Amino acid sequence: MTVEREIPAAGAKAPDFTLPDKDGKTVHLRDFRGSWVVLYFYPKDNTSGCTLEATNFTAEIDELKKLGAVVLGVSPDSPESHCSFYDRHSLRVTLLSDTGRETLEKYGVWKKKSMYGKEFFGVVRSTFLIDPEGSIAHVWNRVKVPNHAAEVKKRLAELRRS
Repeated sequence: MTVEREIPAAGAKAPDFTLPDKDGKTVHLRDFRGSWVVLYFYPKDNTSGCTLEATNFTAEIDELKKLGAVVLGVSPDSPESHCSFYDRHSLRVTLLSDTGRETLEKYGVWKKKSMYGKEFFGVVRSTFLIDPEGSIAHVWNRVKVPNHAAEVKKRLAELRRS
């Protein structure tokens, strides 16, 4: 049974997770301590909004790296789906698979949605900026894709200056 959780707020400890990447390699959030982490959750590989978001983060990846950040994208798609998505769009972000939806639920992004009068559970597009100590520094909930990656980069630069 799915339980809807609240999205963790800025200042909270980022929930740890262990997920496979597109190649099946295990990735732990704790492995990125000492770095900033852009953790974004998206609904589905190869859909228009998710493709635009992933390609926008890919376009900003060099600048984000200069600011000390890694970019992790999480969806309920399989590692195999991620491989195809990654290759098809020449992505440069790390894609993680949460087929069991545990991490999606921990971060409060697995929610009841409705479309055309039907209710279903799905991912609410959200991004968490996690500081080098593992705390959530900023949250974007119900993300609108255009300009989002640039907005994340701008906020990261501001936080690094303060």
